[in-house]
Amino acid sequence: MPDKLRYNRKSGGYLLVESMIGISIAVVGLLGILTLLSRSVGLSRVVGNQLTANYLAAEGVEISKNIIDTNVIQGNPWNQGFDMDGKFEADYSSTNLESSQNRKLLFDESSNFYGYGSGRESPFIRIISVHPIGSNEVKIDSTVSWTDRGSAKFQISMEDHFFNWR
Repeated sequence: MPDKLRYNRKSGGYLLVESMIGISIAVVGLLGILTLLSRSVGLSRVVGNQLTANYLAAEGVEISKNIIDTNVIQGNPWNQGFDMDGKFEADYSSTNLESSQNRKLLFDESSNFYGYGSGRESPFIRIISVHPIGSNEVKIDSTVSWTDRGSAKFQISMEDHFFNWR
């Protein structure tokens, strides 16, 4: 019998070892991919909350601007309600600022608005800080803070200055 066709008993078991190594490499690769997917899903939630908080902070500044504009239209002093330092809260339908109670904004799923009236509790707290600078200028700081996954705390602030330009 030629040497090539003869069965070599010393090489037995190598196929099993090679298979185990190959399967181990494949499993480690799949676990790495699953871990990466899991983290990216968690990160997308954090990014989504940052975007929402950004819009809520901008809304706080816009609410203040609308109240100042309403004061002017109604013939009231332009800075009525903005004449002393303080921390306040307001939602999109507010006609004046109310003292901050550090309440979480509620998300109304029927209207897709955040406010304090009704809806499910959101993680966001918005505080509108008013700082008068003389009689013709007021600085507004709108800060939104929230706690996200893993008890991580985040905060976004926006600032604007309003003037008595009339």
